[in-house]
Amino acid sequence: MPQFEYKGRNARGELVTGGLEGDDSGAVADQLLNTGITPVEIRASTASTNIAASSLFARFSERVAITDTMLFSRQMYTLLKAGVPMLRALAGLQESATNPALGNVLQDLRTSLDSGRELSAAMWRHPKVFSNFYVSLVRVGEMTGLLEEVFLRLSRHLEFEKEMNDRVKAALRYPAFVVAAMGVALVIVNIFVIPVFAQLYKGFNAPLPLLTKVLIGFSEFTLQFWPLFVAAAFAAFIGFRSFVATPRGKYAWDRFKLRIPISGKIVLKATLARFSRGFAMSIKSGVPIVQGMSTVANVVDNDYIGQRIEQMRDGVERGESVLRTAVTAGVFTPVVLQMIAVGDETGSLDELMLEVAEMYEREVDYDLKALSSQIEPILIISLAVLVLILALGVLLPMWNLGRVALGK
Repeated sequence: MPQFEYKGRNARGELVTGGLEGDDSGAVADQLLNTGITPVEIRASTASTNIAASSLFARFSERVAITDTMLFSRQMYTLLKAGVPMLRALAGLQESATNPALGNVLQDLRTSLDSGRELSAAMWRHPKVFSNFYVSLVRVGEMTGLLEEVFLRLSRHLEFEKEMNDRVKAALRYPAFVVAAMGVALVIVNIFVIPVFAQLYKGFNAPLPLLTKVLIGFSEFTLQFWPLFVAAAFAAFIGFRSFVATPRGKYAWDRFKLRIPISGKIVLKATLARFSRGFAMSIKSGVPIVQGMSTVANVVDNDYIGQRIEQMRDGVERGESVLRTAVTAGVFTPVVLQMIAVGDETGSLDELMLEVAEMYEREVDYDLKALSSQIEPILIISLAVLVLILALGVLLPMWNLGRVALGK
């Protein structure tokens, strides 16, 4: 039987680690939940064989979009609130699912429930569809009897996630298009335009300006070694993807993204808005603060910020206040720290964290609207410099020849 390593939180929110044997990660999750431990991470042990990796779910291509999960959560809320039994609700959603991958997942959820598993344990078997945060809140809903309310909050949370991601992509679409167009134009000029002028100037047998020599030399180098350029670009892309896929590379890249001029502060605010809203929702759903920080740290989609949140969690575990740990994290503004202080003292931390999330969302919305006006001058200057270099390099020899002809 395969061996699995796990990380989880007990009823007091303390971190628990260990190893268990089970048929799959769902069976291990069942064992942990039955002992009062909420799983945070379950993975196959390196000492085990690769049989577990080729389990039943390897045949699932779980390409379920966030829109599908959001719609599933909203429909589950509606059906459960109307009193429809869980299995009948899942069967109805499976029949109406337009995404085959989601239909496969719902079928497996029904099979797991038929075999006696709880819904949260069944969802653990599909980590690509249901995040740790999602499953943890479903587990809390099962324990408190408020599962339909949890599904409603999850649908709103996923809607916020989608809206935030769409805003960032829309704001960066125009700059990315302009940069790509500049790159394509530069390639066309180097391959088709400059060689024609180079042949023309070669027939004049006259000395060329330095800038023209540089442009012609670069064009000749590009034409001669273009396979090397393509191979280097492909190798750089593969190397970057491989580096980012490692924990160290992901951490370094996430930290670098926050330091990029103009866009870095937007990414930071969007990430903190995601953390604040998720943390507020976990507290409101009855998740202990320590466990809530642990689950939210895994879904903020930024390892650097996630590590800061884990530092906050460790501080709370040692008995420090949320305010003190937030100050130590060094990522919150003074206004936010003041709101956290009030929430920590009055016991309304969930409501004030929700206000923090809304404040960050408003700032992100404002920054995204102003992003184009901030980037456009940089793009215009860059384009002007590029055009100036190309124009001077191509036209200076003609200018010199014209002056010589007029002098004669």
